[in-house]
Amino acid sequence: MSSFAGVSVVDGDKECSCETSAVHAGADSGYHLLMVRGYPRTQEGSSTGDSITTGIFNVGGHYWYIRYYPNGLTPDCADYVSLYVALVYDNDDAERGLAVEAKFSFSLVDHVEKQNPMYICEASKTCTFSGSATSWGCDRFMRRDAIERSSDLKGGCFTVRCDIMVVCQDSKTEDAGRTLSGIHHHFNNLLQTKVGADVTFEVSGERFAAHRCVLAARSKVFMAQLFGPMKEGTTTSTVIQIKDMEAKVFRALLIFIYTDVFPLPLREEHRMGEDEMSVVMEEAKEAEAVQDEMRLQCLQHLFVAADRYDLQRLKFICEQQLSEHIGVTSVMSTLALAEQHHCQGLKEACFKFIQVQSPSCLQTVMSTNGWDRVYTTYPSVFKEFIANLALNQR
Repeated sequence: MSSFAGVSVVDGDKECSCETSAVHAGADSGYHLLMVRGYPRTQEGSSTGDSITTGIFNVGGHYWYIRYYPNGLTPDCADYVSLYVALVYDNDDAERGLAVEAKFSFSLVDHVEKQNPMYICEASKTCTFSGSATSWGCDRFMRRDAIERSSDLKGGCFTVRCDIMVVCQDSKTEDAGRTLSGIHHHFNNLLQTKVGADVTFEVSGERFAAHRCVLAARSKVFMAQLFGPMKEGTTTSTVIQIKDMEAKVFRALLIFIYTDVFPLPLREEHRMGEDEMSVVMEEAKEAEAVQDEMRLQCLQHLFVAADRYDLQRLKFICEQQLSEHIGVTSVMSTLALAEQHHCQGLKEACFKFIQVQSPSCLQTVMSTNGWDRVYTTYPSVFKEFIANLALNQR
């Protein structure tokens, strides 16, 4: 099974921000996510042959990065997006003639499970990454006009997954494995054991011990709250009250702050006896629907919490997740959140979803609580919504 090896974000024509998670795939196989935000700007701001480079990540004890060519690598593939994966190759590697044999593939995230060949490009054979060929890739990963028409382009954003499987290891692997960062595990242990905790929060009746310096380092809001002129919790006996938030959401927020790992799914733990289990089996469909609704609500609440504490990376991940899970019963509540928290990409994803719905689905949308909320609270957004409905009727 492939291990997660982090994520890099391309935002328009800017340089790639290395928002790479503190997770390394030391296993022989792993995958890295490339999130492209503002795709039209990446295309307009570059020429054929121009590339954007991701952050460095580790798979199989070796370090890699991805090169993204918005307008193709060469003139004969200028109508395509080109993607290459490259091995980080230093002088020591050159001196000992390091050669790494690996297989790789690129795919749009939504199509990893579907295995749609139009959107998946993989090496047909094992490639040798060495000093003479440090990178391999796909000149014609996907036509640019196909990306623009794709349902995976949501709010001008799409995500590519790069899978790497190292076939042949060498002596460097063992040494590299010893140097992989375990900082996220260390900080998570600090959170769980509460050693050195110097601040306590109470959320929905549940108390959480934390470390002021860790919170302040990760969030400007916590910095102001804990160390600013109006600082709170100056003594260990002081309990800071957090209003308008569920305990499980605050717990997830802390997990992300300490580990930089996306904390969902947020599920309530519940141990069932045999009698309960039989009831659940009989009502499997209903239970699954309820769980999906609960997870969506948790995701929405975590999105709000991320915005509240200015955790931009967490907010972005939540925005991406919400964009990918828009449904007829949730589109209006998601649209309201997008407007309230100034997320244009999420807002556009909601409108794009509306444009392709059938009349019967639109009737369901109109019966939701979110419909009433948008109508009464955000009249300008409601007008945009009606305009998009008109586009649907053409």
